[in-house]
Amino acid sequence: MGILSWIVVGLIAGFLAGQVMRGGGYGLLGDIIVGVVGALLGGWLATTLFHINAGMTGITLESILIAFVGSVILLIVLRLLFSARRRL
Repeated sequence: MGILSWIVVGLIAGFLAGQVMRGGGYGLLGDIIVGVVGALLGGWLATTLFHINAGMTGITLESILIAFVGSVILLIVLRLLFSARRRL
């Protein structure tokens, strides 16, 4: 997948994950970063745990769903880390 595809999929997945998770959001650039890192995380999880390789070839519904799931997982982890830091 080309860099432009990663950015587009990351933007879509980051935006959708931000809408589903609600809360303080990270802005457009933050959503892209969360989406791209979430896409990497989701792709790794899909390949490692579920042996799914076909959806990682471009801007498809499957790649957006995989990136979305990875982005949601990443947002959960980030919120847990940052809420724990505020308590300390």
